[in-house]
Amino acid sequence: MTERDTEREDSLFEAPPMAEQERMVEAILFASAEPLRVAELNARMPHGCDAAEALTHLKRRYEGRGVRLVRVGESWAFRTAPDLGFLMQKETVETRKLSRAAIETLAIVAYHQPVTRAEIEEIRGVSVSRGTVDQLLELEWIRFGRRRVTPGRPVTYVVTEEFLDHFGLESARDLPGLKELRAAGLLDSRPMPGRDEDDEAEGGQGEMFEDES
Repeated sequence: MTERDTEREDSLFEAPPMAEQERMVEAILFASAEPLRVAELNARMPHGCDAAEALTHLKRRYEGRGVRLVRVGESWAFRTAPDLGFLMQKETVETRKLSRAAIETLAIVAYHQPVTRAEIEEIRGVSVSRGTVDQLLELEWIRFGRRRVTPGRPVTYVVTEEFLDHFGLESARDLPGLKELRAAGLLDSRPMPGRDEDDEAEGGQGEMFEDES
């Protein structure tokens, strides 16, 4: 069968109307426990469907609603509107907190990815324990990236879609600045020695980290 014959055969099966494709995407995402990529949506839908276009229409339709269609990295998911998040809050006892070393390591990976262990240690000025990295890997907030094409081919680390989803980010480019990090309790609220708030706002991210005590 030639390519033209294949195209003719495929054309016999018309794609559903876009309104129906929107309903399909809506149903798939609603039932999914994890964000899904466009390719995964297309794979579940009838031949000829365009999940990307359906997502565009669906996102517009959910604007201003209690639930929003949001992009998480390269995937899509339904999430509660930010201004209604307080309705879902429940006071619980914090049973596991990230250490300062883990928080700083996570921040370095997020702001400098892809980054090697040696580069993390260079930025922090102290060694990074295996346990710190393992904890972040277990939380699925970081993962292994590509190996560097340098002597020893060291592995790199990057943040995951789970990390982006947890903090409500579309991509790592949406990461907050110093003031937002302090407001979230991820950095000491005191200005760094010899610097005021305005100086820090203009400074690089590499100056955020201090030695472990």
